[in-house]
Amino acid sequence: MTDHTLEELAQEFQGFEPPLSLQLKRIPLSEDDERGLEVLLIQVERATYTPVSFRGIPYERVLNTTRVMPRANYQRLLIESMHSTDRWEMQPAVGCSEEDLDIHEIFVTLEESIRRGRSVDPGTREPLEVLRGFGLLVNGAQLSRAAVALFCKDEVALPEFPQCNLRVARFKGTSRDEFLDNRQYSGNAFALMRRAERFLIDWLPVASKIVSGQMSRIDTPALPTEAVREALANAFIHRDYTSVAGSVAVALYDDRLEIISPGELHFGLTPEMLYKPHESKPWNPWIARVFYRRGLIETWGRGTLRIASLMQSAGLPVPELHENSGSVVMTFKLPEQRVGVNVGVNVGVNVGVNALFAYIQANPGHRTGEMAASFKVTKRTLERWLKQLREAGKIVFIGSPKTGGYYPEQF
Repeated sequence: MTDHTLEELAQEFQGFEPPLSLQLKRIPLSEDDERGLEVLLIQVERATYTPVSFRGIPYERVLNTTRVMPRANYQRLLIESMHSTDRWEMQPAVGCSEEDLDIHEIFVTLEESIRRGRSVDPGTREPLEVLRGFGLLVNGAQLSRAAVALFCKDEVALPEFPQCNLRVARFKGTSRDEFLDNRQYSGNAFALMRRAERFLIDWLPVASKIVSGQMSRIDTPALPTEAVREALANAFIHRDYTSVAGSVAVALYDDRLEIISPGELHFGLTPEMLYKPHESKPWNPWIARVFYRRGLIETWGRGTLRIASLMQSAGLPVPELHENSGSVVMTFKLPEQRVGVNVGVNVGVNVGVNALFAYIQANPGHRTGEMAASFKVTKRTLERWLKQLREAGKIVFIGSPKTGGYYPEQF
């Protein structure tokens, strides 16, 4: 091992990109070895930036072999390496101004944060100053993309931000062959969460008990409300906002609920690891911080653990978590016929329809508006339930459009 060999070795190390810090050291094999044999120690410090390629080609170690790294893995590592300094949420929202923001949403977030002790009152209600306190301004007074995602006006589609979108659907059966309901919304993350929750209130089955002769009912949601809300919050917090084609989506089937977030798991996390104690590494920490201040998440790094705990406390299975075609999907299995309503008809997935039938049997002649108020649902939802009962031949409308009401078919 001559000096020339060492020079050649050092030359080879120049093929690494980014450059690696190399140290070569000769160590005598033995102090008493008259042959003068030496061990060559090569020390390389961990790269500051990853991934590292050699002569333009990235490699990875798999078991006991070294192979060329797949392009998808290389791109993912590149994105993760830029995460701390160049992620989507911390870039300026070019072309957006205070006029594009929902000021009321900003103030609600601030007041809730103060109430929970997660923010100090800034002593001002000037929107940009409030956003500055949230850490959502860049380059002095420029709105960040995170500020737009969190506070853009509800139901206003911004061409520059197609990510501010939500898709919800109720499918008939257990596949996507047929829709019962299909909607799409634009707006800020908080407004979209409320719309997703409203949709699930309309469609998720509930265990209901109707007391004959009384305008009241007792409802128990099929899934714990807090667990579903935590899953929705995680979908907005951790989604890949660089993907302009993807949307947070809620898909409800007869047997399950899927909450879908565009993107993939990063930093070496796997679905299995998320259900064990793990370090918090939110993909969008600025957005996550505001969700925390708003009270929509309790602690960082415990979202999936909290969901699991809430489901187990309700006697329900822990939701499955998996990656599928560039998205992370959390699947809640719906319980089978949680609590039926004995009304002489089969209890289906939408228990609200059966609860409504029991109500009409006990209170014939009521109209849509008063029944919607009694059930605390929208008039549109109640009309959908009435339509299902009419088509099934269970109820009829008797009387004029202004004074008539709904009755059981055999009334």
